[in-house]
Amino acid sequence: MDLPYAADAEQSLSYDELEVLKLQFEKEDSQQHVTVQTKFNYAWGLVKSPRREHQVLGVKLLQEIYRAEPARRRECLYYLALGHYKMGNYDEAKKFNGLLIEKEPTNMQALSLSELIDTKMTREGYIGMALVGGLAAIGTLVVAGLVRRAARK
Repeated sequence: MDLPYAADAEQSLSYDELEVLKLQFEKEDSQQHVTVQTKFNYAWGLVKSPRREHQVLGVKLLQEIYRAEPARRRECLYYLALGHYKMGNYDEAKKFNGLLIEKEPTNMQALSLSELIDTKMTREGYIGMALVGGLAAIGTLVVAGLVRRAARK
């Protein structure tokens, strides 16, 4: 499956690139005036990171922007969906991505991310079913063993 539009799901910034965004954010924060663009840029970089703690902070910052800046909601939706996807929160990812697709039904990034989310949800569903099936089989073997042991006594 070739999904060039959802490349953000797998590509991270370098440590130095993320550090530049962090330093700008911290500089403005120390002056008690972080611009929305600086906050968005830092959140964007954090969400793209492979580190979960970065992704969590990035989603938190994006949610703050989403709530406080109605004009910036559309651009936050994709990265909120991406952040939740990367953290394994597929229901939340699907929700935010669905909101974006409602607004922009031909948005190729959102459509590609939707395919990735659906694939992961399906795969995890199969894994979950396999685990439940395996546990049921083990349970059956344990019960059968206990019944045999009780019958011998």
